[in-house]
Parts: sequence; structure tokens; C-alpha cells
Amino acid sequence: MFENKKTGFKKGITMKKITTLIMVLIMLLTCFSVFAGGSKEAASASVDYSKYSLADLKKAINTKVSGKLTVATSPDYAPYEFYAVGSDGKLELAGFDMALAEYVANYLGLELDVIPMDFDGVLAEVGMGNVDAGVAGLSPSPDRADAMEFSSIYYAGTQAFICLSKNASKFATLEDTNKAQYKIGAQVGSIQVGLAEENSPNADIVQLAKVTDIIAEVLNGKLDGAYVELAVAESYAKNYPELKAALNVPYESEGNVVGIKKGNLALLEGVNRAIAQAIADGSMADFVAKASEQVSGEIYEGLID
Repeated sequence: MFENKKTGFKKGITMKKITTLIMVLIMLLTCFSVFAGGSKEAASASVDYSKYSLADLKKAINTKVSGKLTVATSPDYAPYEFYAVGSDGKLELAGFDMALAEYVANYLGLELDVIPMDFDGVLAEVGMGNVDAGVAGLSPSPDRADAMEFSSIYYAGTQAFICLSKNASKFATLEDTNKAQYKIGAQVGSIQVGLAEENSPNADIVQLAKVTDIIAEVLNGKLDGAYVELAVAESYAKNYPELKAALNVPYESEGNVVGIKKGNLALLEGVNRAIAQAIADGSMADFVAKASEQVSGEIYEGLID
């Protein structure tokens, strides 16, 4: 160790102290940045937004794009979301999910921005926080709870097994679907996959990205049947009389919710208030009735360029 005779300054000791001080400062800065980064979510989690007035709640809501509510949907799920063909031949997003999304945006004073994609993409985009919400006939299944917030239920849907009308006698019970010779369809990423695996584990379960593809495969005989939402099954049966919703399928979490970016509790509160009002003032019932009527006309389901 070297000591300066004039000052008594021991360089070795001082350098150790300086090094230690620098390390402590780095640790403090790192901790500060972590806490600062998480402060918004922590603060949000500690706030009771139910006590906010609507005006104050609107101010508290953060969205991906200021002034806009960015919503992901999968337009292959009539009467929830699909394209209605107008008298001019143009396609327009329709369905009671889309009507509800518009209602929520208006209630919160936001402009609605809908981004169509495959259903599994909706789950991924909401989970990654790339959109504010997913409105796509979502069921509040436990495996999705870690990826998103669930709104209150806005529509109490049930599940069904659909097949060709001429084959309905083969499927008197769910046990009848559980045979190795059957090919049973379900949409990728949907709760119907779980229902197929639970009720038809011995069958060949075929997962397809779009409900339209599943229905097409049932119609052409490549699938013996499929698990879909009852409202969707009934919608397809209206347009294709050769199809039949042969069985109701029990599901413990019946109903549909809006999936919201994890941690955005202010938006969750706003969406829940909008849903409550839409149900109370009869708007939700009107949305369902109109969508059910529209599916009897000319529609298109799936993504468009």
C-alpha cells in the first residue's frame, strides 16, 4: 500500500472505498429505475377506480394511442363479429361484439380503432399489451387470467357440438363423439379446444385458425363435427340447413368478456361501467337482435386484404 507523506492519504484504502461507493450508487440507480418503471402499475393497482366520477375516470384512462380505443377482433365468428355485405357490395364490420365495442368507446369518449386478425392473434396481442382490448367472443378461462384482465360478462353464451343434420343421430350424447374414427374440429386458441380434449379425447382433434374453415370442413365431410359457441352454431345453421347444433356442451365459465391489457385497471373499470349501462338500457339486447338478423343476409367471415 502506498502512503503520501504530506497528506497521509492511503491510495489503496481510498480506491477500495471509491469502488465500493460506485457499486452502491449503481445498485441504488438500478433499484430506482425498476421502481420507477413499475410505479405506474403499482399506483394503478392501489387505486379504487370504482369511486371515481365518470369524468375523472376518463382522465385516468391510458390507451395505446391517445384518444383512441384500440381493439383486436377475429371477424369469423358470426353473430359476434363478421362482415356484413351492404347494398353497395361493400364489406362492413358487424356483429354484437362490434356494436358493443363502439358503445364502450363512445361511453368513454374515445375513437374506436378495430384491428381484425386471427383469434389466436387476438389473445397474443392483448397479452403482449399491443392493443388496449380484445373483443372476440372471449370466455374468461383460467389459463387466460395471467395474460389479461377480464371485464364483467356481457353475454351469457353456451357451447355446442355441431355436425351435419343427417349425422345428428350418431351424436345423441357427448360420449358418442369420443371415438377414434371421428375427426372433431375446434378453433386454435379457443376454449373449444379444451372442450374437445375433455369430451372427445379419443377422437382425432383438428385445430384450425378460422371458424369458417371448420364449418367448411364439416360441410364437405372432412370433419365429423366441431365444438363451437351455440350462437355461432345457430348462425351457421340458418345459412346452411344441412348443419345442426346437435348437442349442448357444459362449460363452467359460460359467458363472454372483454379482454383488457393486464394492469390497465382504469380502463377495466370504464369498460365494466359501459357494459352495465348497455345491459341496463337495453342496448346489448338490441345489438344481439340486430346481429342475429344480419347473419340471415349476405355476410362474409374471415380476414380481408
